[in-house]
Amino acid sequence: MIRTLLVRGLLAGLLAGLVAGGFAFVLGEPRVDDAIALEEAAARAAPPEHAGEHAGEEAGHSHGDEAAVSRPVQKAGLFLATGLYGLAIGGVFALVFAGLRGRVGPRSDGPLALAAAGTAFAAVILVPFMKYPANPPAVGDPETIDGRTLLYVVMILVGLAATAVAVATARRVTGSPWARWVSAVAAFLVPVLAAWWLLPAIDEVPDGFPATLLWQFRLASIGTQLVFWTAFGVLFGWVSDRAARRAAASAPVTAAPA
Repeated sequence: MIRTLLVRGLLAGLLAGLVAGGFAFVLGEPRVDDAIALEEAAARAAPPEHAGEHAGEEAGHSHGDEAAVSRPVQKAGLFLATGLYGLAIGGVFALVFAGLRGRVGPRSDGPLALAAAGTAFAAVILVPFMKYPANPPAVGDPETIDGRTLLYVVMILVGLAATAVAVATARRVTGSPWARWVSAVAAFLVPVLAAWWLLPAIDEVPDGFPATLLWQFRLASIGTQLVFWTAFGVLFGWVSDRAARRAAASAPVTAAPA
């Protein structure tokens, strides 16, 4: 059964990754091009006394045809990247899903897949994004990238830990479903809000960078993830429900005793 779920997760992840890649190509890549144009224009407009310094920066951050990987190749490789991302997520999700079936959440596979995908999106994507949103080229100091990456990983771990606490809380609370849901949401939000308050903020947006472009890029970034997880949850759930119906239809019918 695990092998079947793994294959199902890989195929659903690949398809969802390609769908998300199409979304990112249409809505995200134009914003990247605009940010690159601003970055290169700022480098060309640098004062003469800083020309050598900015020339080195421009060479190190080149995005044109002279770059190690040109923009046309980067755009074509976007679908490869999102497809591989989908394969990786699909494989991990299938293994986690196998452990959740019959133990946590809805009993039928379709609703469970949607609930698990939505929870994963909230814990792994939305929680860190709300604290440390994605930035386009020309935003962010290259010297702080290691620290920013570490903080982002910490927020992912916080989201996963908060999810585990919420699930454990929901299983322990007795009473109506509303009581369990409210308790689970509260248990999830407490560590998340604490991390948002305790961890340092990062604001490395340069002066003069268009706020509209920054907002559009971040919307495209979170939108790509939302499209992926929605498509993946729907595909995985639909295939799982269909397989369950086939298994039920092919099961032998036991005759009632006379």
